Amino acid sequence: MEQMNPITLDQLQVALAVADEASFSGAARRLGRAQSAVSHAVANLERLLDLRLFERSRRGAEPTPEGRAILHEARGVVDRAAGLLATARSLSSGLEARVALAVDVMFPRHALLEVLRRFQSEFPSVELALHSEALGAVAKLVDDGVCDLGIGTPVIQRPSGLDGMPLGYVEMVGVVSAGHALAGEGKPSHLAMTEAVQIVLTDRSALTDGMDQAVLPGRQWRVADLGTKRDLIRDGFGFGGLPTWLVQDDLDAGALVEIQPDGWMGRRPDYSLSAFWRRAEPLGVAGTWLLGELGRGCR
Repeated sequence: MEQMNPITLDQLQVALAVADEASFSGAARRLGRAQSAVSHAVANLERLLDLRLFERSRRGAEPTPEGRAILHEARGVVDRAAGLLATARSLSSGLEARVALAVDVMFPRHALLEVLRRFQSEFPSVELALHSEALGAVAKLVDDGVCDLGIGTPVIQRPSGLDGMPLGYVEMVGVVSAGHALAGEGKPSHLAMTEAVQIVLTDRSALTDGMDQAVLPGRQWRVADLGTKRDLIRDGFGFGGLPTWLVQDDLDAGALVEIQPDGWMGRRPDYSLSAFWRRAEPLGVAGTWLLGELGRGCR
């Protein structure tokens, strides 16, 4: 393998300053150096590359065609080096290089996006892996080591290796399509409910076995994702509970109608949310920040 010439970041930065200022004297003022030092650094770079990077004149310095190509690559190298140093400083201060997050599908989407937008600004060097799951599958991802932090529903038997804390509630609303037989009843009778199909979100884990939330006696169709549940209800296949933030526009437009079955005690049910993390692996700086901000988001 051919040994690389000893090109330095400083030489690349000086050449970029000359290009940005369109002159050696302007680059010298910007960098706080003598013009001779700037000229020497660029001359050494041109010698190492065996290319002329600038056309010199009394009016200033103009990159040659070859120089423009080299300077484009140089800018990428300098930017990546700056990113490397920023990452190293972050890691030395206890900031994680990567955070894997699992969030329940019931979590308000607008609040999640706002938190992630601020996370990107606050921790630009941290890679984020985002998983969307339902019910006990959130805690299972954390317990299996796939995710560092989970925001999901409490589980009956929390895995022994997990710590957790309650965060708040998501308001749910019982809905049917405007054309469904239950749509005109408001508070359907027990008989009417048993004759209708309830669309129920199922758990991809076993952590919520026996823990059906707001599931009434009668016929059920079980689905694995929230979008499918919403589509089936909106198309008249049955009734079910959905987070208010997801269906408020449909309610306002009249595409969906709210119902309050007797089994829901005449009120909108709540969906509890808790946070989970592995006891043996405490959250780092970025993970702790996410926990606090997502907790505020669901409250």
